[in-house]
Amino acid sequence: MVGPQSEREDKVSLELTEEIIQSMEIGMVFKDYSGRISSMDFHRTSGYLVTASEDESIRLYDVSSATCLKTINSKKYGVDLVCFTSHPTTVIYSSKNGWDESLRLLSLHDNKYLRYFKGHHDRVVSLSLNSRNESFISGSLDRTVLLWDQRTEKCQGLLRVQGRPAISYDDQGLVFAIAFGGYIRMFDARMYEKGPFEIFSVGGDVSDANVVKFSNDGRLMLLTTMDGHIHVLDSFRGTHLSTYNVKPVPSNCTLEASFSPEGMFVISGSGDGRAYAWSVRSGKEVASWMMNSEPSVINWNWMNTDTEPPVIKWAPGSLMFVTGSTELSFWIPDLSKLAAYVGRK
Repeated sequence: MVGPQSEREDKVSLELTEEIIQSMEIGMVFKDYSGRISSMDFHRTSGYLVTASEDESIRLYDVSSATCLKTINSKKYGVDLVCFTSHPTTVIYSSKNGWDESLRLLSLHDNKYLRYFKGHHDRVVSLSLNSRNESFISGSLDRTVLLWDQRTEKCQGLLRVQGRPAISYDDQGLVFAIAFGGYIRMFDARMYEKGPFEIFSVGGDVSDANVVKFSNDGRLMLLTTMDGHIHVLDSFRGTHLSTYNVKPVPSNCTLEASFSPEGMFVISGSGDGRAYAWSVRSGKEVASWMMNSEPSVINWNWMNTDTEPPVIKWAPGSLMFVTGSTELSFWIPDLSKLAAYVGRK
């Protein structure tokens, strides 16, 4: 799997190529979930991964050793979205019980709730933490985006929206984006009360926004929508660069996509249950994968069924991405395939 921090930093300098993407295969899989994985997050510096599952569990993994360090159950509240704070064993997560939409700050070290954040009145569908301070934002089906400080239970700000919001901070924590209704609205985090300083169109796609994200260098952003579109834009000018299309997702699901560490590729789930990768430079699909961990088992009916898309995230500074469905899979390059590519050149 992935080595220590210094080794991960060395890997960042390697150029991620189409051949490396095409060689990716499952290197490790965890099959002990009794429900679908609904969310996962990598800690920025520690090499930890956290997952949330419909089996009402939160699990902490050490990526370098490919081991599950801890499982914590949230039977009373359920769990839907989960994000690391700056601390590698503290997370914020949303409920999934239908009667309490509070967000919770949880210590995974001793399984203690440190704080409750009450304010939403419907399911929280988007959550983003500021990497530079203690603030975070949450978006809900109650058509509000709330701004929070981890150190206090009281909401610090409220923005009303006209649809299902997708939200994200940029890597510097200076700007955040709110997407809904076919547009991405850009806010200065220090002066959000003044409204958006830019509004970018996504080409008339007015289907529900699912996920909005910035690339690591902040130059690009992506937006996924329920109709199965992944839009890539220049985050400074709002220029629409490309749109990738996958099978639409069921109405109760979220289509997730992720930039590779250097921002040159986009990987995404799909309503057909597969994962796909595209080159940002060419706009072309470069690879696709079935999510079943047994390569010999093929579901020939996948094209005719509505399937929940896998949760998908690229590991920071690493030649690895992770997918979550009813299994958690770590995808790494197959070195034997890469040797074959080199031999052909």
